[in-house]
Amino acid sequence: MSLKEKIRTIPNFPKEGIMFRDITSLLKDPAGLKQTVDELAAKYENYSGDNKIDIICGIEARGFIIGAALAYKLNLGFIPIRKKGKLPGKTISQDYQLEYGTDTIEIHDDALEKDQNILLVDDLLATGGTALGANKLIEKCGARVVEACFIVDLPDLQGGLRLEKAGIPWFALVDFEGE
Repeated sequence: MSLKEKIRTIPNFPKEGIMFRDITSLLKDPAGLKQTVDELAAKYENYSGDNKIDIICGIEARGFIIGAALAYKLNLGFIPIRKKGKLPGKTISQDYQLEYGTDTIEIHDDALEKDQNILLVDDLLATGGTALGANKLIEKCGARVVEACFIVDLPDLQGGLRLEKAGIPWFALVDFEGE
């Protein structure tokens, strides 16, 4: 069974007309979880030079799961990017656009070092709003996103095009185009 076949679709969530791609079914499958992390690790383990990855940032909440496992596999550190009000201590904030509203994400003000190269991880690329917000947050810290990676891409929502226009390379393991 392919990774795509292990991702369930929940119609009309979180609102009517949305086909929610839920990776919970993929994560609960030991072989699916291992394959996901192994495929991403194989892609990023040899990044070097200007694109050498220094640390992984994962976006709340499912980006934590894959991002932390990937960081472990690549022997890198992991930094969480959280929703507003979830981190203790001093933070840096960034507002961003969602498919159905706006939100704010935060990172600790001392989480990243100037000029660090970041691999940004989340479960799904839809319109790209969350990833673009996270990129701005990372730039505020003086670091740069080398690439953004996702388990799922929804090409019909053109998030990949928005990331490319912003100069952010990206990668996804599977897509649900026109579905």
